Amino acid sequence: MIEHVHEHVVSELQQSARTDTVFVVTAVAFNLIVLGINWNVASSVSSPYSRSFAAPFIFPILLAATVAVSVFCVKALRAGKKTRSILLQGLIAMYQDNNVAKYYDPALVDVYSARYDLVTYVIAALALVALVVPSIVRILG
Repeated sequence: MIEHVHEHVVSELQQSARTDTVFVVTAVAFNLIVLGINWNVASSVSSPYSRSFAAPFIFPILLAATVAVSVFCVKALRAGKKTRSILLQGLIAMYQDNNVAKYYDPALVDVYSARYDLVTYVIAALALVALVVPSIVRILG
């Protein structure tokens, strides 16, 4: 029975890691793409030769979408971090109950937590760049 529980917990950890990867890739790709689009849109809006009527609407919509996507991804990562921590604590308890805890260092829980924090900071920094840079181009351009 313990083997089945162990397999289930490991399977949940793998699924959580895949889900977190999807959110990270989505946030990074989205923020970089929106940065390029908004930079272009901001440049064209500030140009006296611009004839695009859609540009003034696209810019704030994409800024709002950047905030929304980044916030959703950060929340998903926080949930993933909590899930991983709970699952790893369960594994550690199982290992202790079966006298094999010496093979798994509980400090790994803190390492995983720190990694989640760093990835969250990267997403936040990219979102900030995707918001600020095109805004500066629009204001100063």
